[in-house]
Amino acid sequence: MADAPGGDDPEQGPKGWKPATRAVRGGLMRSQFGEISEAIFLTSGYAYDSAEQAEARMAGKEEGFVYSRYGSPTAEMLQERLCLIEGAEACRVTGSGMGAISSAILAPLKAGDRVVAATALFGSCRWILANQMPRFGIEAVFVDGADMAAWEREIARGCQLVLIESPANPLLDGVDIAAVAKLCRKAGALLVVDNVFATPVLQRPLELGADVIAYSATKHMDGQGRVLAGAILTNAKYMSEVYDPWLRHVGPACSPFNAWVVLKGLETMQLRVEAQSRTAARLADAIAAHPAVAAVRYPHRKDHPHYEIHKKQMKSGGTLLAMSLKGGQAEAFRFLNGLNIADICNNLGDTKTLACHPSTTTHRALSDAEQAAMGLDRSWVRVSVGLEDGDDLEADFLGALSAV
Repeated sequence: MADAPGGDDPEQGPKGWKPATRAVRGGLMRSQFGEISEAIFLTSGYAYDSAEQAEARMAGKEEGFVYSRYGSPTAEMLQERLCLIEGAEACRVTGSGMGAISSAILAPLKAGDRVVAATALFGSCRWILANQMPRFGIEAVFVDGADMAAWEREIARGCQLVLIESPANPLLDGVDIAAVAKLCRKAGALLVVDNVFATPVLQRPLELGADVIAYSATKHMDGQGRVLAGAILTNAKYMSEVYDPWLRHVGPACSPFNAWVVLKGLETMQLRVEAQSRTAARLADAIAAHPAVAAVRYPHRKDHPHYEIHKKQMKSGGTLLAMSLKGGQAEAFRFLNGLNIADICNNLGDTKTLACHPSTTTHRALSDAEQAAMGLDRSWVRVSVGLEDGDDLEADFLGALSAV
């Protein structure tokens, strides 16, 4: 396999490229056939030239692939590309977003440890912290993500890991990543940031002080709702010492085919995210004044309660918004059922506009009290804005609202 052109010269090679170039050409490895589109290596195992070579590779004394649960050429290309896009030293891809985030938070911990997390989290992430970690003897504490006094108090009490999403699922809550990172450094705690809503196009958690980033690559990175994948990014030492043993032996591996789909999705991610963000901002403004709408949450609208945080951290407001209907769940359901273009779907980051009712889908595993703690009730609808024409989406949403 030949490396991509450019070598290691920071001015000429991949590290000197602009983000859009990294997303198209980063990590490229070509076979002897000189293919333009990255190759898919659909194999579970790899042949060795000798028994001695097999021993050396398995012992880590010789570079090379040994088993696709440990890595594949296609996954390696994706990992290198994500490192270049994110500015990270090391990346490992997984079979799903939850495979990434669960590994990111479980691998570093042991019985007796303590985790501090923002209250507003994806339902499955919150379930792991509240229900599974106590079974492992790990304490989890939740704080209001915008309450810096609460962060300071709980982190100072002692913890080994801090988990945040910003913007958070589903109401786009914001957390001051740099401020929390400062508290984590002082306490010796690992800061893990789920950056799936913002994407590396709009927000750079490592530059803000995060230690680890986790992604569901199923979302904007694929971008067309085709495959499941996830990613963990951190420094090379921590990856080697903490995450690699976990990932190799627990086995949440990404298939070569899924890695290839995401690899190709990265080529257009910046174009898609920027275009979708423009339409999302327009749509948020269009529906905010409708009499059926009680509230709209969009990170770069000034009426968002965490507007200042998002404005500081994100280049734009992103591709998602949330809206509360005055008539509660009944009107939320009528609105969803009245949409003609947007689909009712609990995925996000797709080229198609998707809308869902978080209380009964993405966060249904949480009790009403747990949902209320993050400001969620049954009036809310989450919207992931796609690439359809803004005029068509605005007409679709206003028409559905008028029918509730």
